[in-house]
Amino acid sequence: MPLLFVLLSYLLGTFLSAYLAGYLSTDRDIRLMGDHNMGAQNAYRCLGRGWGLAVFVFDLAKGSLAIILALAAGLSPGWVMFCGLAAVLGHNWPVWLGFRGGRGEATAIGVMLLIATQPMLIMGGLGLLVLLFTSSVIAASAVMFGLLWLAVILYGLPGGVVAYSIGLPVVVGLTHFIRSRKNRL
Repeated sequence: MPLLFVLLSYLLGTFLSAYLAGYLSTDRDIRLMGDHNMGAQNAYRCLGRGWGLAVFVFDLAKGSLAIILALAAGLSPGWVMFCGLAAVLGHNWPVWLGFRGGRGEATAIGVMLLIATQPMLIMGGLGLLVLLFTSSVIAASAVMFGLLWLAVILYGLPGGVVAYSIGLPVVVGLTHFIRSRKNRL
């Protein structure tokens, strides 16, 4: 049964709202616009503030929904975290779109909001401050995810959650790095 929920979480992650938003707002594929990424930041830049915010909220919600479904099914904490990872992997590498998706930032935030609520809220607030002062999503994400593990430790959460608060952002960061390099080449 846990593997079924992991698969469901992956499939949930594969629904890319930026792709849909591109067609609804401009009748164009967002992968052909801006930085060619299927995420909230590219939607914000290419489709406008409203679409960007809608994509961010939807992508965050699908990460949270993967955790909610796993918890409702009574899965163990390890399987719950694996479902969260599967949602991020589905967002980043959707089978329907040739395994070319987003970077997973908003989906990972949604996952971490339910895995480590207080630390993620604090780091999310810090990330928002960085965004306000620098206008850099990359800097905001780096601060937010880069220090999340420390907030998780300070809140006394279990070692598995500490490891997860390091590992999930590493997946997001590596995806961002790989995709950014491909766009520059």
